[in-house]
Amino acid sequence: MLVIGIAGGTGSGKTTVVRKIVESLPAGEVVVLPQDSYYKDSSHVPVERRQLINFDHPDAFDWGLLTEHLRMLKGGLAIEQPTYSYLTCTRQPETVHIEPRDVVIVEGILALCNEELRGQMDLKVFVDADPDERLIRVISRDMEERGRTAEAVMERYTRVLKPMHLQFIEPTKRYADLIVPQGGNNVRAIEILTMYIEKNLGLARRV
Repeated sequence: MLVIGIAGGTGSGKTTVVRKIVESLPAGEVVVLPQDSYYKDSSHVPVERRQLINFDHPDAFDWGLLTEHLRMLKGGLAIEQPTYSYLTCTRQPETVHIEPRDVVIVEGILALCNEELRGQMDLKVFVDADPDERLIRVISRDMEERGRTAEAVMERYTRVLKPMHLQFIEPTKRYADLIVPQGGNNVRAIEILTMYIEKNLGLARRV
């Protein structure tokens, strides 16, 4: 099994990079663990206060469950991946059954933040993008998918996203084995990633 961590700021193009890697490999060979699925449950927090939760801070994530699930997959065991609703800011009762696969990708803004999680990765990737480009993508996504106004997104970007990026996300770049500038538009970097995966899986299967 090959475990790859893919981190980067909000709107950097991480999801696009992951999708292109999955599409370039044989069907059923890759499983993705989105870090967003492992937000701590906030159902105990009053509804009016949930929007004030800092979801870009490391404390917002259930690192214990994520590292345990990755350990289980590496040990050949299936997991029940949690699901999370951005609309209600709560963990949902439904789970996603995940079987072990040859490639496991852990993807999220802080995927390289936790030392124990990094220790389980064979390759660490940081997807980089210009701050203005990331802001444009965040505005578009949050308006379409999360029902927020442009003004609300920009206020949150200034108050939370930008300072959290500088304090917690950007510093994890130093842990990366590979930095991918231009996000999902970097065709060459994605080709290199795919070749790395194919080569190392081939070596593992011959051992």
